[in-house]
Amino acid sequence: MQNGIAADILEQFKAIVGESFVIVDENLLHTYAHDETEELLYLPQVALRPRTAAEISQIMKICNQHKLAVTPRGAGTGLSGGALPHLGGVLIATDRLNTIIEIDERNLQVTTEPGVITEILQNALKEKGLFYPPDPSSKGSCFIGGNIAENSGGPKAVKYGVVRDYVLNLEVVLPTGEIIWTGCNVLKNSTGYNLTQLMVGSEGTLGIVTKIVLKLIPLPKHDLLMLVPFNSLEKASEAVSAIFRAGFTPSALELMEIDALKIVSEEVGSSSVPITPETAAHLIIEVDGNHIETLMNEMESISELLLQFDCGEIYFADDHQQKNELWKLRRRVAEVVKTKGYTIEEDTVVPRAVLPELIREVKELGKKYGFSAVCYGHAGDGNLHIRLNKPGIPNSYGNEEMNNILRELFIAVKKLGGTISGEHGVGLIQKSYMDVMFDPVHFRLMREIKKAFDPNNILNAGKIFD
Repeated sequence: MQNGIAADILEQFKAIVGESFVIVDENLLHTYAHDETEELLYLPQVALRPRTAAEISQIMKICNQHKLAVTPRGAGTGLSGGALPHLGGVLIATDRLNTIIEIDERNLQVTTEPGVITEILQNALKEKGLFYPPDPSSKGSCFIGGNIAENSGGPKAVKYGVVRDYVLNLEVVLPTGEIIWTGCNVLKNSTGYNLTQLMVGSEGTLGIVTKIVLKLIPLPKHDLLMLVPFNSLEKASEAVSAIFRAGFTPSALELMEIDALKIVSEEVGSSSVPITPETAAHLIIEVDGNHIETLMNEMESISELLLQFDCGEIYFADDHQQKNELWKLRRRVAEVVKTKGYTIEEDTVVPRAVLPELIREVKELGKKYGFSAVCYGHAGDGNLHIRLNKPGIPNSYGNEEMNNILRELFIAVKKLGGTISGEHGVGLIQKSYMDVMFDPVHFRLMREIKKAFDPNNILNAGKIFD
């Protein structure tokens, strides 16, 4: 027995993946004990780094036989605790399944393993003039498999959709060890239940994805970007809805309130974004397409529309470097504000027309309960990331006071027609609020689905619901 795992089982794991890929040293296990969720830390009893679906299949058969808890893990960039081994047990890391298997240019598809970094996959596709649009802020470090597990989105979701809109087929190792393909590599499929879409966003609770087939689109030839300051958060979010009602569909429409922008600008030493005393928020607006004249006309029309919403001087990014600088600030926000004490992040989403009401609700709750909040996120699809800083409370998980605050927030979100997570998932830290969104019938159906896939409840147990 070592770390609670029987010696004979450890020997079986070593025979499957090789001794160097079976990790039991406590110092090394710390690598797998946390993700980007708050300040939580849970050590697995053993971490395994398999290379193939066949190896994962053998591991799962052993774990299922002995009813050992299993936590699948990608890059560890998650924000809801989905990859935290809170029950100890066996952690299966997918970092060695890191090959782009085939780029099918004729059919606009790619087949990849789950351990490929999302940005590396996107860059490989761009070299061939192909485009995989979902681009979470952590795309430079997150794995495509983790994006599948969480149904990730990112800035371009407003025009192009989220991960599930591009997944055609998945190879999956089930908790019982069987290996299946969930669908077919075709654009239309009405053959039985859609297991592919069931797997996307299931947060590693139903199976471990080992191969992924994604559909692609041609890479747009041009994009234009502008930064628009506003004197109030409400006006900025009102402008978002107006842009779409006027018939425009930007490829990205991001909101950053001024507190978040000040923090990240100072941290990265950037002065690229003009900040005046009256500025309350900025919108980053991007359009893309194949005809530059059309895009320029579209940007001009949008800028004229925004003048109705008390905006300041509009800043147009003139070249690739300026665009990258603006996107760097946006993508670094979550990471930077966390280091400044904003450790609790919520991922609310509402119909974009009521985004001003959500922001007002957040600010009012902050005054009522004594916390500060910074807001940013994908305003174009109503997905607002809310970072909270309440002195003395670094984690919402397990804290009764913060749980009560968040429950009040989520009840307000539901009344606005929204839900508690747009792209980060439920995982460990949001599951206690699921009753705000769902009634007992929903829970019964979800539990029965879980049991059908995982009769012994060993795979990522205790995530999404108990």
